[in-house]
Formats: sequence, C-alpha cells, structure tokens
Amino acid sequence: MEPIFVARGTAEAVPIFFVTAETYPDIRKRLGGDLCAFADAAGFAPKTGRQLLLPGKDGLGGVLFGLESGHEPRNLFLPGRLSRDLPAGSYRFASEPHDPRLGAIAFALGLYRFTRYRKSEAPQVKLELPQSIDGDDLQRIVEAITLARDLINTPANDMGPAQLEDAARGLAARHGATVRAVVGDDLLAQNFPLIHAVGRAAGAGAAPRLIDMTWGDAADPRVTLVGKGVCFDTGGLDIKPESSMLNMKKDMGGAATALALAHMIMARGLKMRLRVLIPAVENSIAGASFRPRDIYTSRKGITVEIGNTDAEGRLILADALALADEESPELIADFATLTGAARVALGPDVPPFFTDDDALADELARCAASENDPLWRLPLWRPYESMLESKAADINNVGGSQGGAITAALFMRRFVTAKSWLHVDLFAWTPSDRPGRPEGGECQAARALYALLAARYG
Repeated sequence: MEPIFVARGTAEAVPIFFVTAETYPDIRKRLGGDLCAFADAAGFAPKTGRQLLLPGKDGLGGVLFGLESGHEPRNLFLPGRLSRDLPAGSYRFASEPHDPRLGAIAFALGLYRFTRYRKSEAPQVKLELPQSIDGDDLQRIVEAITLARDLINTPANDMGPAQLEDAARGLAARHGATVRAVVGDDLLAQNFPLIHAVGRAAGAGAAPRLIDMTWGDAADPRVTLVGKGVCFDTGGLDIKPESSMLNMKKDMGGAATALALAHMIMARGLKMRLRVLIPAVENSIAGASFRPRDIYTSRKGITVEIGNTDAEGRLILADALALADEESPELIADFATLTGAARVALGPDVPPFFTDDDALADELARCAASENDPLWRLPLWRPYESMLESKAADINNVGGSQGGAITAALFMRRFVTAKSWLHVDLFAWTPSDRPGRPEGGECQAARALYALLAARYG
C-alpha cells in the first residue's frame, strides 16, 4: 500500500490543532485574532469530535478538532475521525492529541476502504509525523491491519481455503518465509483427522488444509501463532439460523489476525523463529458432513465426541495446537472467532483471552492498554471441565449452556502442554463505523501482542 506517513518537513503540512475545553484558550492565542473571529463566527466549540477548517492565505490554513477533556479519555482513536473528512493534502499535529502515536495510527486506519468489488476513492491524505514517532513501525502496523481487514471482508466465494493459502504464500514470499500445505486426504495420511473431518464436506474445490509457514533463524526463540481459518461456517448439520450465518465469511478472522501479526514481526525483523499454523476449512453441509455423536481420534490421541457440528473451530485448532506443541516453543498464541458467549460477556470490542501464564497475562494486559487494543482476561476455570465430559470418548467438543467461552478454551487446553499458551476469542468485526475502525472486518489483539513480542525480541 502507498505510505500514509511522510517525513517531517517534506511538504507544506496543514496544522491540526487538537483542543479541549482546558486547552482551547491557549490554542486561541496561537491562532490570532482573525482566525479566532472566524471560529467564533462559525460557532466552533471545543466539544468532542467537533471539527472546523480554518482559512489560510492560499487555501486551507489549519484544522480545529475537539477531543475529550480529562486525563483518561474514553477513545484514544478519536483522531481517526479526522482523516475521512479532510480535503486532500498533507497534515501535521500542531498540538498533541492525548496519545500522538495512537492518534497517528487511528488517523491512518480511518482512511481504510475495501475496494475489491466497488470503487471507492480514499482521500489523498498524508500525515507528517514528529521525529519522536517511528514512522516505519507505524506504516508496517497499518499495512498489517489493512491486510487483515481485506482478508476478512472478502466473501467466501473468493476467500476459500485455497485463497487463504495463496494469501499466506504471498506474505511469505514478501518476507523470505517458507510455506507448506497439507491438503485434502493427505491430512489423514499426516495425522490431522479433526481438520479433515470438519472440512471434507466442502469438496475438492474447497479442500481442507493445514497451512504451515516458518520464518527466521532456527536458533532463535520459537514463537508459534495459530489462526482459525474457517472460511465460511454454515454450522454444519447443526445449521445456523440465517441471522447467525450472515457474517460467517469472517470466521477466518483468526487466520487473518495471525497473518497480520506475522507481517509486523517479519517486517520488523524481530529475533525469533516464527511459525504460523492455519487450519483452513469450510464447514459445509453435504453427504460427507461430520455428524453429531461421531467420535474422532485427534492428532494428540485424545478421542473427541461431536456434541455440536457448529463448534468446529475448536476441532481444527486442536490438531493445529497439538502440532505446535510438539516443538515446545516459548509461546503458542492462537486467535479464533470462537464463541458467541464471548460477545455476550464482553461485547464486540473487547476480546477475552485465556492463559495459565500469569506473567504473560500481566504483560499482555499492559500492552493492550498502552496500544488501545483492548483485551480482558477470563479464567481457565477447571471445575467447568466436567461440562465437557463424554460417556463414549475422552472429551466432548461442547459444554453446557453457560460459560461457553471458558469451556471452549478448556477444550483446547487439553491439546497443549506448554504453560505459555495464549488463546484469544475474537469477534474480528466492527458492527458500525467508529473513529479509525470502519464498519466491517477488524484486526483485534495483534497490535497488543506485537508490542509484547517487540519488547521481548526486538
């Protein structure tokens, strides 16, 4: 993508003045009498989200933009509202928003358009960054989130398992990574029975597969990312209702998140040996569909009874997590649009995460807060494991009617021995336009984990 950020002093950048009720008097002194008179005549007040374009000698002379007052603003991405409304040109922050770095990221992300099927001209807007902000790092973050949003927004007719593999291969080629894929019946030959069972009904045109990407020096610390790649989820024989099926193109949001994070890591050149595992399937309905009460022996040897075919994501992740665990990496992190229970508990904006590693949890929570990439820890409450009991197999793939996000995490925990395992239950979607977050596919949790990994391995 074309760079959004420009180096300081490379163009005549229009100043953006961020104002609150407390700071507006000082900003007015900087503006001078004529511009203050113009702002007064236009009825501008320093209220949250209020914007005013100021005249200059040869065109646009500046921009006033109202922010929330106080030291704990609710929305650090509010500057993302600016970039969608400004005329073409280069801009700079003449006064600081609450967090200049996050304001710059939001400014850039607010320009996002999904244009594959309908032409939409994005504003030709650039932002001049202060020298204190690493523009290269911000650009790679914006590129990664754009990648994830594009993948999630692409409908299943153009983003099936094969196309998801193509996306992984394209990213790998860009960074010198290697990719292998285990496809179709080869999944059985190479012991990925759960991935095969979930995806086999889609047929040869959308054959299930395990995408396996590696990058970095084998001698460096090992980190493995696992992303749920259900390219469309009908629910299987336990079919979803229409309202629940409508946005199921986003059920590969975990895979998109893993690829986005991988781009940040590889573009930054972090000192790690990265592995990305994506089980990619369509959960379709056909004569070959897996059925309720079927029992399969997983890669790890744990037998699984199918209590509900709409709980397919945890099945494909189980085989991928078992493979990841075989290498004993320092960290395994999986991302999945897994449960509606997570949305009921925390809504669309705050994904829950699960881990047994308290130090990891504390570090991730700090990074989530500092990056305005919200996450909230939920417990791996072991007494709920009884909900997953099966009379015919080692475990059932669903629990009871309550605590669904926890029981899903507990199910996957059975397939990992590493203590430093992280599971994030994503929504991967913004239901309505917000500053820096247009309606549609969204990349959640990746910036928070990137900050953590950069601190560890940068």
